[in-house]
Amino acid sequence: MPAELLPPATGTVAAWTDRYGHALMDTFGPPQRVLVRGDGAYVWDADGRRYLDLLGGIAVNALGHAHPTLTATISAQLGTLGHVSNFFATPAQIGLAETLLHLAGAPTGSRVFLTNSGTEAVEAAVKLTRRHSAGARPRLLALEGAFHGRTMGALALTHKAAYREPFEPLPPGVAWVPFGDLAALESAMGDDVAALFVEPVQGEAGVRTLPPGYLAAARELTTRHGALLVLDEVQSGMGRTGEWFAFQQPHIGGGITPDVVTVAKGLGGGFPIGALIAFGETTAALLGRGQHGSTFGGNPVACAAALATIGVIERDDLLAHVRDLGAWWRAALAGTGNPLVVGSRGEGLLIAVELAAPVASKVQELALEAGFIVNAPTPTVLRLAPAYVLTRDQAQTFVDFLRQVAP
Repeated sequence: MPAELLPPATGTVAAWTDRYGHALMDTFGPPQRVLVRGDGAYVWDADGRRYLDLLGGIAVNALGHAHPTLTATISAQLGTLGHVSNFFATPAQIGLAETLLHLAGAPTGSRVFLTNSGTEAVEAAVKLTRRHSAGARPRLLALEGAFHGRTMGALALTHKAAYREPFEPLPPGVAWVPFGDLAALESAMGDDVAALFVEPVQGEAGVRTLPPGYLAAARELTTRHGALLVLDEVQSGMGRTGEWFAFQQPHIGGGITPDVVTVAKGLGGGFPIGALIAFGETTAALLGRGQHGSTFGGNPVACAAALATIGVIERDDLLAHVRDLGAWWRAALAGTGNPLVVGSRGEGLLIAVELAAPVASKVQELALEAGFIVNAPTPTVLRLAPAYVLTRDQAQTFVDFLRQVAP
């Protein structure tokens, strides 16, 4: 694109922030910084300051920023065919659906519905479960601490009252079960339940992994009562935990086959795309012709971006890197010697740093001043979800920061 057609990148962070406040809704509050470019695991703001991006756009930028393969693929696809309606198909759309079915280990007859985001994938899953019940199963179960999105159906499943209450009445029939409590799940389950929605790793609740055996038991319970098991892997999927999907980790999934999996975030490496994977012919048939739609879902540029992201992860053996770096980093973070840091947890490169006091927001601010982008999803947790291309030397610099931080 000619430079004169791009938005001007000149101006200070303060000037851009002021313009932001006069042009955009105050939905997110003032931006922490105004970023103008990125390269690998680093980004730069409008004042020229560099930051190590340890949040990855909230688990989105799997390949980091400006990855040459991803940018070249997007450019090539857009220069060939940018958009078609869903009256037509494209090789990228078909190829991505086939690839997702293969990576998920989905059985014959399974199908994919492509969306623009994670919340849209969850929304499609909610509609699918309603079709499954045909009105005879009015209840949906989710877990306490769950975050499933902001659209009305997905929001109805999200546990945090502050997110839901301003928009009530929401779709009815949702009940929340204490996290990781199998006895409570068994008590809540019944033949009137259409589906159980579960995040194998709860990101927004502070990176909490379901205990071993929970998903296997949930699979048995849902099967016994004729309910669907829906796994929300929007944040934990596409290699974030060191496997393509968190439920494929033996200590998490125990070899189960779910009915539905939703993915997004890291799927497109930064380009907006999501997907619903329906396992088996019976489940896949629930969203039949005319039952759902999306103008932009499955567009060729987004699908090409997803295929390129998956291709680089496979080519560069990044799943193994995520597993190895994540294991080392969690141990290093827990061993800083700073009494403020009481531990770490997580899977792969989805990590929580546990703090001894409710000062995570302050530590996040201090980290930003020191050149690190992290996130405080709870008062006592820092969340890390960096690019899979992060190096051990880069990760070590944040360990060094935590050794001396004193909010």
